[in-house]
Amino acid sequence: MGKANTSYVERNNLTVRQSVARFVRKTLSFSKRRKQHRNHLKLYKAWYNLVKTHGSLKVRSSRPGRKWEYRTPAMAAGITDHIWTMKELMAYRVPMRMKQ
Repeated sequence: MGKANTSYVERNNLTVRQSVARFVRKTLSFSKRRKQHRNHLKLYKAWYNLVKTHGSLKVRSSRPGRKWEYRTPAMAAGITDHIWTMKELMAYRVPMRMKQ
């Protein structure tokens, strides 16, 4: 894997702090309960990976009239084949996991 670099971790922390108001102390949206905080973080992760396009992941387009195709991290990883909408994300039913 090579050398571990904390700059990637710190950049991710900054991105989360700037995107999610619940991570900022002394605001009205600050989570006072751990469960609410966890649930909001899960929603943010889903949005970040399925809905938000990332310029660094764009690829040249094969469609006429378009130069670039923008992708999400989930598309780049091969998990999904399209950019999700927020409506699609909120309507998705998470499969229940059976206890072993």
